[in-house]
Amino acid sequence: MRLTKYGHSCVRIERDGAVLVVDPGEFSGREPLDGADAVLVTHEHPDHVDVDAVAEACEKNPSLRVYAHPGTASTLDRLGAAVTTVESGDSFQAAGFEVSAWGGLHAVNHPDIPRVPNLGYLVEGEIYHPGDSFDPPFGAEVGTLFVPISAPWLKLAEAIEFARAVRPRRAYGLHDGILNDRGLKIVNTHLARLSGTEYAWLRPGTTIN
Repeated sequence: MRLTKYGHSCVRIERDGAVLVVDPGEFSGREPLDGADAVLVTHEHPDHVDVDAVAEACEKNPSLRVYAHPGTASTLDRLGAAVTTVESGDSFQAAGFEVSAWGGLHAVNHPDIPRVPNLGYLVEGEIYHPGDSFDPPFGAEVGTLFVPISAPWLKLAEAIEFARAVRPRRAYGLHDGILNDRGLKIVNTHLARLSGTEYAWLRPGTTIN
């Protein structure tokens, strides 16, 4: 599999010509959706799903399929039959990849802000994208973990403990669109030292095998 990390929280996964994109939000542009066969949406916030961009991709490729929680689907109404609803505990195929859904709710921003549905996705039992949560895929042996590193709803100690709880073979920073270079340096230094695994931050557009 080839992984490309795009802006903020978007990850593109490719294998044998099939393309699966997770969270193509407004911070990641249109490029991640070029040639996409399926899209996984963790939750409804615009930094995780740019509905206009996904609608354009669906027009270009009528066979494109979008997977999201039923509580998120109303945000995607204009996509019509392209949307398939999934819930925590479901396992399914998307663009030929085996996917399982975990978690259920967005992390707490503030008690006065309602929590929206949020799913984490484990792809091929190997790659875990948690969306805006620290819900682990219980019992799974994760090879590659994407760790949220900056948001109104998190502090760095939680990101470190999340990586320690999942115990992946490697971890990459995610949800980084509101960090400047100084903040990135601090966050990445702590995660590399304390996460308990091989950690790296990928500049947007970086591809790894």
